[in-house]
Amino acid sequence: MSRLPEVVLVTGMSGAGRSTAARALEDLGWFVIDNLLPGLIPATVDELADDGAIPRVAVVVDVRGGRFFDDTARAVQALREAGTSIRILFLEASDGALVRRFESNRRPHPLQNGERLVDGLRRERAVLADLRAQADLVIDTSQLNVHDLRRKIEAAFEGPEARLRATVLSFGFKYGIPVDADVVLDARFLPNPHWVDELRPQTGLDADVNDYVLEFPQARDFLDRAAGLLDLMSTGYLQEGKRYVTIAIGCTGGKHRSVAMAENLAARLVRQGVETLVVHRDLGRE
Repeated sequence: MSRLPEVVLVTGMSGAGRSTAARALEDLGWFVIDNLLPGLIPATVDELADDGAIPRVAVVVDVRGGRFFDDTARAVQALREAGTSIRILFLEASDGALVRRFESNRRPHPLQNGERLVDGLRRERAVLADLRAQADLVIDTSQLNVHDLRRKIEAAFEGPEARLRATVLSFGFKYGIPVDADVVLDARFLPNPHWVDELRPQTGLDADVNDYVLEFPQARDFLDRAAGLLDLMSTGYLQEGKRYVTIAIGCTGGKHRSVAMAENLAARLVRQGVETLVVHRDLGRE
């Protein structure tokens, strides 16, 4: 009996980085098919299984397929019923980030229909809502450059070895909770360096702020418990086929406490052997 290839379905908002994700997967050895009509996906996977030479397939689908895109959900269901291991990677970004990207390359949105760009984005979000809800991994690229996105793709899809990889993300609650976070931790209970005159202009990357935050016993206890939580969750995540976790740590503005705590948690995870990427989403916004 032919062995079915592992499949990842790459989809998401136009301008959110699907092409970058596809190139990263191709560099990792995945066989990438871009803009295949969704109704043809099951037959294509069967054909590749008969060939037997391609163990991992990435299929990029999006709203460019027009009415044929509606077949995507049925294709995914057919693959799962056939026993195919399939994951859905969904890329998204804020309207503001997508508008800036479309304006920079001077291309219309595929669902714009002669109206405003934001109207096309609104229609696309509605069309993609069900797929996003089914996604195994959602990556918000609003604050990511192409190199950050490639690192996330590599961490999630690099190879068959069962190892959990993490992104530790600092953020400010006043700017909203990150939509791609698996775990959200709140550091606002810690004393705020903002109210210390000499620390206010500094950030959590500065030694004085870091020392101020960590001098409180509850900060060290927070780090111990967070590292322990990930250690507890890692076995279950791997058993469920999840190899990538995003841990978001927030404070009020994403400048002091969350940055310091994210840096220290990431350092602990690295010492535990977890490959870790640190992202400070809101640093510099104040």
